[in-house]
Amino acid sequence: MNHPAYGQDPRRPAGAPPEPAEPPGTRPPCDPVAAALGNASLLGIGYLLLGHWRPAAFAVIGTGGLLALTASTAGTWCEVLLLLWWAAGIAHGRLLARRRAEHGVRHGQRAGTLAVTVAVLLPAVLLRADAYGIEDRVNGARASGDCGTAVAAQGEVWFGHRLAGAPVVEPGDAVVEACHRLERAASTLAEAGRDGNTEDLERGFRVLTDVLGEPGNGRTVGAVLDAFLDGLPTEDSCDTADITGWLRDREPTRDVLDRAADTAARTEPAAALECGDDLMAEDAWQQARARYQHLLDEYPDHARTGEARGGVRKATLAIELDEVRRLVENTSDAESGYCDTPAGYSGAPPYRKGSHRALFLGDTEYTGRLPGSWRTGDPAEAALVVCAGTAENGAAVETCSYENEKSAYLPHRVTFHKVRIPLKVYELRTGKRVGPRQVQIGGGSCPRVLHYEYYGTYDYGPGDQLVSTAGSDVRDAFRPVVRR
Repeated sequence: MNHPAYGQDPRRPAGAPPEPAEPPGTRPPCDPVAAALGNASLLGIGYLLLGHWRPAAFAVIGTGGLLALTASTAGTWCEVLLLLWWAAGIAHGRLLARRRAEHGVRHGQRAGTLAVTVAVLLPAVLLRADAYGIEDRVNGARASGDCGTAVAAQGEVWFGHRLAGAPVVEPGDAVVEACHRLERAASTLAEAGRDGNTEDLERGFRVLTDVLGEPGNGRTVGAVLDAFLDGLPTEDSCDTADITGWLRDREPTRDVLDRAADTAARTEPAAALECGDDLMAEDAWQQARARYQHLLDEYPDHARTGEARGGVRKATLAIELDEVRRLVENTSDAESGYCDTPAGYSGAPPYRKGSHRALFLGDTEYTGRLPGSWRTGDPAEAALVVCAGTAENGAAVETCSYENEKSAYLPHRVTFHKVRIPLKVYELRTGKRVGPRQVQIGGGSCPRVLHYEYYGTYDYGPGDQLVSTAGSDVRDAFRPVVRR
């Protein structure tokens, strides 16, 4: 068996001419440590020292891609991949340099590559350390409930921080986003505080609930809630009552938001009472009574329930009086308005023994002649409401004969009657009907001359006549009505 000559490549066929040796100086000599340090810069400097341009370009492109991926995803796995890429570049550069026929220690290369690597990595290290400091301030501010400081601290983050430590600064972005949502919630709650709009209130609390559902936001949510609650009571007592009523009725969630119910319990009673007083001043008596009654229903043991009961009483009287006045204004005769649908006014003077002032409605031909001390035009001052119907013939008093100008043998016989006035008398305090159903007014009869007019051809005479009444006659007739 033939064996290859010593030094001959066993893979080459026997007798083939030897490959020409690489001439010295074709590739630059390189220190393996310098190559490793050069690649540690992540810029492929070690490959450039070895004269490998393509690997150097690939190293730069790969490094840029990994940095961009890390900055965009802020994933820890990206940083691990970048670290492996960095270690692989160092190892590969050192391995390639050691395979060189000409390699050795070159202090100049080492110093240069070390300077470049330090110039690249040191800022990255410092930026990452600064990123940790920023996030510490962000987390500290959030822990103390200070969204403003947290947002300001996160505002110091720039692109360099994201390249050097994206996973470090990325949680701060979530803090800022939550703070912006809380800022919008605070604005919505402030708007609700200005106009008492419970829809705004509900929207604001919905945002607080959503942000509170994300870990770590308890203090910042609590700060926004406390700022809103510190603004209670508002300048408008009725707005405050609406807001606190909504807070009281809110379903408990067993978290920081339940503090709102405690504030409502402290604030709502006074707000409801003051709102009732304000509505009374505006003549909104129905709404005022509802506010007073709400206080009595929801806080029956509160120290100011006595004031609320007084408010209910006062509002009720005002409502009753307003209804009486409306009915009186709509009264045109004894069959309309108050006379048709009487209503009670609890504040009216009681109907008891003695004389009473009355509100006279209906036909005022005779009641208008009563003394002013008996009458009043204000329902608030009346004890009675007297509805007078149209005067008609009452009891016959006397029948007289009068000479007939047409025929002396056929005199006119005229019967004179008392003035009967149908009455509806109501006790204003209760609206119940009391007193007489009518009065009859006496007066003079059979005057010497009786003037009358007739129409047509035949004179049938004046017919029955009412007595002529004096003021004293009218007073005597109506005295039993106004005196009990």
